[in-house]
Amino acid sequence: MLNVPALQHVPGTLAFSIPGWGEQAADEVLPLASVGKLLLLATVARGFAAGDLDPEEPLALLDRDYCAGSGLLRKLSARRWTVADLARLTAAVSDNTATNALLRRVGLDRVREDAARLGLKETRILDRIREPRLPEHPPAFAVGSARELASLAEALAEDPLVLEWMASCADRSMVPAAIPHDPEDSSVREVPVAGLWVANKTGTDVGTRCDVGVVRGARQVCYAVVARCEPGREFAMVQAMREIGAQVALLAAGQ
Repeated sequence: MLNVPALQHVPGTLAFSIPGWGEQAADEVLPLASVGKLLLLATVARGFAAGDLDPEEPLALLDRDYCAGSGLLRKLSARRWTVADLARLTAAVSDNTATNALLRRVGLDRVREDAARLGLKETRILDRIREPRLPEHPPAFAVGSARELASLAEALAEDPLVLEWMASCADRSMVPAAIPHDPEDSSVREVPVAGLWVANKTGTDVGTRCDVGVVRGARQVCYAVVARCEPGREFAMVQAMREIGAQVALLAAGQ
């Protein structure tokens, strides 16, 4: 079982779940920041597989889609992208504008229905991305529990398309920072794989750090870590997340 004594001294709530290996506060429902985008990506991939959503469908960005925060589209000139392009931007650079455009295309109700189909009860998207988020808006973009997110990671590990999108994630600063791997290897690797391979999605907001991923080596290990703390203490939480990452690396390596 996972043994990380440092987690007893974190400056806030740190929930994690590594199915079969360990957990802490795994059922506590916490803000997810951009990790909630995994639910949207799962819906888009399901639409592609079912044939009712065309990856090559062009989608024009509307003024209301544009949003500050993470991403590239606010700084690029093109106003029309395919649905597949927007999904990849959502996964790779957590693009908020791409996320809003995809949510507008598929609908929040469909994302919620797909989440329920995956057995998720507390993990859900509440709203579009908003910067800033005002009192009259839902309190967060997405909320959920580490246990349900780890279960989601196990399900997404069976979907080669979503796994490839997650493997393109440019943020390896949290759990994967302690996992020796090639961060530019976005080709889906099968278990076992020489060395270690990571596919993940992170979420970052004031007082929130989240990371959900799949690590493959001698065995596959799925994880979800959700941290909440007072503003200004986020880096201490990230350091604790890296402690979990070091343990995940050992597990995936078969040690």
